[in-house]
Amino acid sequence: MPKRHASCQCGALTAEIADGAEAATVVCHCIDCQRRSGSPFGAIAYYPKDKVTLAGEATEFTRPTDEGRTFTTGFCPACGSTVWARADKHPTMIGVPLGAFADPLFGKPARSVYERSKHYWVALPANVPRHPMGRNT
Repeated sequence: MPKRHASCQCGALTAEIADGAEAATVVCHCIDCQRRSGSPFGAIAYYPKDKVTLAGEATEFTRPTDEGRTFTTGFCPACGSTVWARADKHPTMIGVPLGAFADPLFGKPARSVYERSKHYWVALPANVPRHPMGRNT
């Protein structure tokens, strides 16, 4: 993969992804991701932390997960766009919402989780693995 650049809407908060970093892209339909994204689902590409360089000031919001863990998002205090996410379940990874890349050719998701709360009209490619809750359920 070539180097990728992601940013908030105003450009003050950015994420640079190193050359060759492979993403694990997840579409999540949980209610929290719907509320966080303002959309029917959240779509995030997860990378090893050492392949991501964050720049700019972020405001953090940490919420509990249904597994009793935490999920933290970093968003721009000026424009409100989410640019990164961390799950304590996967401490070596950092996620970047697909919308922050502004790349309509970004690859399809590796999996779809929390399909139990998926909007009935959302259609993903047929070969994307689906999970009613998290991928380990």
